[in-house]
Amino acid sequence: MSDLLVRTALAVLGIAVPAFLAGFLFGSVWGWALFSLGVSGLVVHHVRHLHQLHEWASRSLSDSVPEGAGAWQEVFNLLYRRQRAEVGLRQQFARLLARSRQAGRALPYGVAILDAEHRILWCNDSAEAHFGLSADGDRGQPITNLVRQPELVEYVAAGDFSKPLQLKTARADGLVLSIQLVPYVESQHLLLSRDITQFFRIETMRRDFVANVSHELRTPLTVLVGFLETIKELKLDPERSRDYLSLMTEQSRRMQRIIDDLLTLSTLESAPEPPHDERVDAASLLARVRSEAEALSAGRHRVLLDAEPGFDLLGTESEIASAFGNLVSNAVRYTPPGGEVRLLWRASPKGAQFTVEDTGAGIEAEHIPRLTERFYRVDRGRSRETGGTGLGLAIVKHALARHQATLEIESTPGKGSRFTAKFPARCLVPRRADLLQPSSSLGLEAAAVLPSKEQTQGKP
Repeated sequence: MSDLLVRTALAVLGIAVPAFLAGFLFGSVWGWALFSLGVSGLVVHHVRHLHQLHEWASRSLSDSVPEGAGAWQEVFNLLYRRQRAEVGLRQQFARLLARSRQAGRALPYGVAILDAEHRILWCNDSAEAHFGLSADGDRGQPITNLVRQPELVEYVAAGDFSKPLQLKTARADGLVLSIQLVPYVESQHLLLSRDITQFFRIETMRRDFVANVSHELRTPLTVLVGFLETIKELKLDPERSRDYLSLMTEQSRRMQRIIDDLLTLSTLESAPEPPHDERVDAASLLARVRSEAEALSAGRHRVLLDAEPGFDLLGTESEIASAFGNLVSNAVRYTPPGGEVRLLWRASPKGAQFTVEDTGAGIEAEHIPRLTERFYRVDRGRSRETGGTGLGLAIVKHALARHQATLEIESTPGKGSRFTAKFPARCLVPRRADLLQPSSSLGLEAAAVLPSKEQTQGKP
């Protein structure tokens, strides 16, 4: 501005000097006339530029700065540079704001901004998913009008947000949220929500697991303590003592089986990923599983093996053997004497499946989704009679999952059950040439049709 004053003063001086000379030469009238004309032109010049400045300032500041002449050119140049700087800052702020909104929308936690009346000002994608909101359509609506659950309404009305609210939503998928309101600027609040469904389910499973373990171990311990007290306090004949000791041994072995299965399950959950280059001889494994099934059956069932040679598995043999063995032992335990247990192995370049079919009592459809839960039993009394621990199918599920395999269960009450372990193609490898001899294939095929040794005993 000082530059404008200096230039104006110089311009007035430039008008005054010629006017003084004209007045000296032609008289004062001509001198004053020339001076007045020059000053009038200077005033018109300034008024015109002031009008341009006023017109520009009355419009959007982002409009182009007008062109100026003389001292006003420097003024307009300063305004132009300031405008460019402001535009740059505004664009930078807009980018930061856009990034902040994108970051807010990308958060895995729900975030909603509420005003002093708990009306929605903004929410991210996670909050929309958690509460079924629309960031645009529900703007300005009270959160308690949109989420009509008594727990949330009471939490907001109470005004005590020091602790989060655990809210089990009414959605079909059983979503559980941890919700908390945090004070924000100008009496506003941030509504934060976090999906804790998995944590809630794990905690429920943990409580059930502890309760089930306590229950499963309490029964044999009670029997042991009772018999020990009886033996200690009473004088028993040798035969009665042997009976008591036999029952105590049976209960001790039952506890041992439960502990062994718990350790197996813990190992499967904490062990590193199994190697993908360890070959498991499928023919040898299936023959061993069939032999174990016959030993467990003790001649009470017909155990058949129908296996197609050609492929081996990749993985940890002990884990796969544990999964197959549990499936087969379950079939033997829950199939009445005289029934049949079939072991089927099918493999191709597209994948493989090991199936165990039995002619047992079958399972009601409502129980099937929960069969792989720890200690879940359809009939607790029958499970204890057969010596089951309630952990076999849980072990199968974890062992298969570690090999990218799945377990499918089909059952018809009164007709039997079918358990199938399905392996993807990446878990298979063609058998070695030395194992593809006719004798090996013949032995496996013969095992598929020949009954067990126990079934031939006593027959001519």
